[in-house]
Amino acid sequence: MDAYEKAMKPEDLTRLFVERANAGDAAGVAALYEEDAVMAYPPGTVTVGRDAIRRLWEKVLADAPHFEPEEPLPTLVSGDIALTSTPPRDGAGARAQVVRRRPDGSWLRLIDRPEFRPPAR
Repeated sequence: MDAYEKAMKPEDLTRLFVERANAGDAAGVAALYEEDAVMAYPPGTVTVGRDAIRRLWEKVLADAPHFEPEEPLPTLVSGDIALTSTPPRDGAGARAQVVRRRPDGSWLRLIDRPEFRPPAR
């Protein structure tokens, strides 16, 4: 994990995710998460832990999807915890992550909900 660029601001995590995912680097994507992180993906399920998140991204990235950067909403910070979010380009729903500052000043994702969908009406 130390070979990767660290997110020195919470907003860096989104940029690093896009770069690593587009490079097909599942281990690099997983390095953006804490060891015991929780990710609400695939939809309707929860993936727990960096190793499980890496395995999930290996499957997703095997199809070589292309990710576009999304303009983040303002980050909300309380001490060493922050809430980051982005509205998807297609305008459907939102993405949100709870991130935590590490002792070295870098940030990692602790809780990730990559997809919020509006309730069906």
